[in-house]
Amino acid sequence: MTPDLAQTVLGLLSGGLVGFTLGLIGGGGSILAVPLMVYVVGVPDPHVAIGTSALTVAVNALGGLVQHARSHTVKWRCAAIYASCGVVGALLGAHLGKIVDGQKLLLLFADLMIIVGVLTLRGRHNVGCEGASCNRENVGKVMLYGTGTGALSGFFGIGGGFLIVPGLMASTHMPVLNAVGTSLVAVAAFGLSTAASYMMSGYVDWQLAVLFIVGGLIGTLAGSRMACRLAGTTGRLTTVLACIIFAVAVFIIWKGVAAL
Repeated sequence: MTPDLAQTVLGLLSGGLVGFTLGLIGGGGSILAVPLMVYVVGVPDPHVAIGTSALTVAVNALGGLVQHARSHTVKWRCAAIYASCGVVGALLGAHLGKIVDGQKLLLLFADLMIIVGVLTLRGRHNVGCEGASCNRENVGKVMLYGTGTGALSGFFGIGGGFLIVPGLMASTHMPVLNAVGTSLVAVAAFGLSTAASYMMSGYVDWQLAVLFIVGGLIGTLAGSRMACRLAGTTGRLTTVLACIIFAVAVFIIWKGVAAL
């Protein structure tokens, strides 16, 4: 697809929104990118939207990671363990996801988002342990959560941040701001793994990817700064994450049901 002027502007603005969300909550990039590509920019094939979004979210996650690293909110050991285990799951999940009908995949995706949104909202007052990290006691749990969220990330073609942030908090009890920063390592790794699989099947729109990346890198700068401000208020950053998940899930279900 060669974008015209309107699609170029929409692509840049959509990419900026995706990047802002990634920087703010460490996830939500793909849960916004896929529907934005399909319903706003006008990508006709959901599989192309999934493959392209995986690539753009991975690159934008790296941009957000730079900002969080400067703020010292990244737990690098946890990130390495979680991401390395998740890549294996992401490759398997991507293979399975490509053989499922695109519209059905989007509806399954929305159902999963609602479940995660409920769990996230229920734990919004859990501030976590300031010095939490990966150790001998929790490394097995970190590996298990990493593999599981990686598989779901690959299957649905998402960076997986909205799964990874709760996963890191559940497996290590780290505060949400640390989970947001740390999750971006895994988001980038999962996204690149998924994108590589979709690239080999020809499911990446390179011109659209560039637009989303340019807009997204600008958005991640603003999102990362906003995350640091919101983290000082108990539960507010987690509540924002849950609300974004619910809103996009309802939108996807509405559009998906209408298309049946």
